[in-house]
Amino acid sequence: MVYANPMRILIPGGSGQVGTLLARHLYAAGHEVTILSRHPNARPEQLWRTVKWDGLTPGPWATEIDRSDAIIHLSGRSVNCRYNAKNRQEIFDSRTKPTLLLGQLIAASPTPPKIWMNASTSTIYRNALDHPQDEFTGELGDLPDQRGTHEPANLPETWSFSIDVAHRWEEALAAIPTPQTRKIRLRSSMVMSPDAGGVFSVFSKLARLGLGGTQGTGKQFVSWMHDLDYCRATDLLLSQPEITDETNGIVNMTAPEPMPNREFMRTLRQAWNQPIGLPATRWMLEVGALAMRTETELILKSRQVTPAVLLKHGFDFTFPTWSTAAQDLVARLKARQS
Repeated sequence: MVYANPMRILIPGGSGQVGTLLARHLYAAGHEVTILSRHPNARPEQLWRTVKWDGLTPGPWATEIDRSDAIIHLSGRSVNCRYNAKNRQEIFDSRTKPTLLLGQLIAASPTPPKIWMNASTSTIYRNALDHPQDEFTGELGDLPDQRGTHEPANLPETWSFSIDVAHRWEEALAAIPTPQTRKIRLRSSMVMSPDAGGVFSVFSKLARLGLGGTQGTGKQFVSWMHDLDYCRATDLLLSQPEITDETNGIVNMTAPEPMPNREFMRTLRQAWNQPIGLPATRWMLEVGALAMRTETELILKSRQVTPAVLLKHGFDFTFPTWSTAAQDLVARLKARQS
């Protein structure tokens, strides 16, 4: 998609995988793209601008806000870690503090952007095995002081932590009024891309090694989104941000067909032509997560999330099913490695 009226788009925290694929897509569409990064290290092939910021204090980078038409904020420490006290605080701070800072600067800007998209996460919804969670009828998961309200009280405490993160992140976005800037909450699922270092490469490594079998019971749902559809949905929101008004700015960035883990992993193995997939029980995953310094919540929580807003407003997914998406992603990853 090439825009007749290119925009100036600022992507704070955009040096990660999702930020890079968005910057690449938006730049190719003719937009002027600037990334804010704590560690700017422009690669030779990178054609968009990168400006240094710390995400905590105003600086020379703040002038980028005044000249931007849209902001897509993606800051946040990876949750692929153990949820100890230090990491929990870093996870909270890396999301809420930059969001609050951007809110202050946008509110004070003489020429604020028209659109502010802020990352959130689909894990804000409850552990749903019964029916999908969309923007209109979805039920939010229990916070630490609400255990047993919408979900069984015996669910692991780490699961309510991730929900708490999502709530605080969205509260930070809402904290400071920006009357001239429309706010959009991007409740994103896993974005699948063949780029190195992403979640697809992790799943693919397991599948190729014969370890990509059922994880836990295999009944928990996996929500995902193909990188091309993620970029195309961003195009739609940039051109028609008002489609989120009826959900108070919420949009689920996810494919329309979440799958149970058992089927998800089997489909990925088929895409890799790997007939073997050793299963992993819950206790095996707990041991593996401890060794890999991560949490099983990332695998075992059921994320059955669907994109009602996108579908209602005519978004045509290029990859609505995991089978077609996995085949495309595997082919592209093979091409990169050849």
